[in-house]
Amino acid sequence: MKPNILVIDDEEAICASIRFAFEDDYHMFTTTNPHKALGLIKAKKIDIVLLDLRLGHVSGLDILQSIKEKDASITVIMMTAYASIETSIEAIKKGAYYYIEKPINIEKLSVLLLRASQFKHLANRLEKLENKENQRAFLGSSKAMKTVFTMIDRIKYIDSSVLISGESGTGKELVARQIHFSGKRKNGPLEIVNCAAIPENLLESELFGYEKGAFTGATAAKDGKCVAANGGSLFLDEISEMPLALQAKLLRVIQEREVTPLGSNKRKTLDVRIISAANKNISEMVKEGTFREDLFFRLNVIPIQIPPLRERKEDLPLLIDYFLNKYCDEMGRERKLISANARKQLLNYHYPGNVRELGNMVEYAVALSMGEIIEETDLPQFVHHPADDPSLTTTTEEITMPLGLSMKEVEKRMIAATLKYCNEHRQKTAKILKISERSLRDKIKIYDI
Repeated sequence: MKPNILVIDDEEAICASIRFAFEDDYHMFTTTNPHKALGLIKAKKIDIVLLDLRLGHVSGLDILQSIKEKDASITVIMMTAYASIETSIEAIKKGAYYYIEKPINIEKLSVLLLRASQFKHLANRLEKLENKENQRAFLGSSKAMKTVFTMIDRIKYIDSSVLISGESGTGKELVARQIHFSGKRKNGPLEIVNCAAIPENLLESELFGYEKGAFTGATAAKDGKCVAANGGSLFLDEISEMPLALQAKLLRVIQEREVTPLGSNKRKTLDVRIISAANKNISEMVKEGTFREDLFFRLNVIPIQIPPLRERKEDLPLLIDYFLNKYCDEMGRERKLISANARKQLLNYHYPGNVRELGNMVEYAVALSMGEIIEETDLPQFVHHPADDPSLTTTTEEITMPLGLSMKEVEKRMIAATLKYCNEHRQKTAKILKISERSLRDKIKIYDI
């Protein structure tokens, strides 16, 4: 299949000559308008971009950044005058594949495009292999996981909304990826938004996009994730952390299949499958009034529950061996073995952090073990003594505070002390304080802890 190549240059003659030279070997597209180019990249599913470093008053570096923000996998080759070689090298540091000097030597460009095409093809293959490898990290032969896989097979060719529930670290994002990449939308984009990781004031623009001048700092129009996911799937991770005001806007988008960017009156039609995930009980949140019931019904058309690792321990041997091989390879170590006692410790552990925690523990052991065999002493201390895990401990440690402190100061000191107790581990701190990680992050910022 011929790659799609887009030439962006403010000189029409250069665009025409390059298109003419390569139109037999590639699907060629050209434009002298750098802003129009961003729309072409998505509409034509561009693989390689030939980008002029200077486009009139527009910097090619800014366009390069916009391209990489839209799709980091696009291969960009900079075209530049000899005097701008240093800037071209800067562009390579920012993600460009290579550069070619002007005036363009067609033979050199032909070789460069061939290499770029091969690079793109290899990168796509590696990405697919990596996706499969990542999926294997959470696969299992347990009855509980087979039920999940059966559900994925049944729903992958339909567009109904899916809500994936499960504790942190169980692999909810992986299930979302399997639904997308094994179904009819696999050739479309999969856009991921972590509703807990993005500050509340930025989440709306991240989802719905904005027009130039919509707010301070909006120097150019930008499509949101909803539009970017057109023809594919939108995965809303930690949907339970979405503010109520934004929930109402998302509900309208799902109902009308249209989105209006901030600062615009124009609606954009959407063809997107919505996949959501939560580690909280949203049904309880609906009763508490912290999550909209109508949005919950829209998202929860097909519910999938991911079981915690402690309920499917028969998957542990497979997962342990997978992570052992994975981290030995990543660290350039010879393949290691695990002693019987160390394996027993791992099999008996309760895994409050689920598969993600298991992966971290094996990585720790591979990094610190000196011999060919991982022993008990190479495992984290809390594996031998689970009570040492701060997230599970009901501590009798006391914090002394003088009378007269404001509630804000009391809260600040409590958060700071709990963080210290948990060795700065925010997830465990949030568990002890019984607040979300997002709330914890916001309070740390507010109190400058």
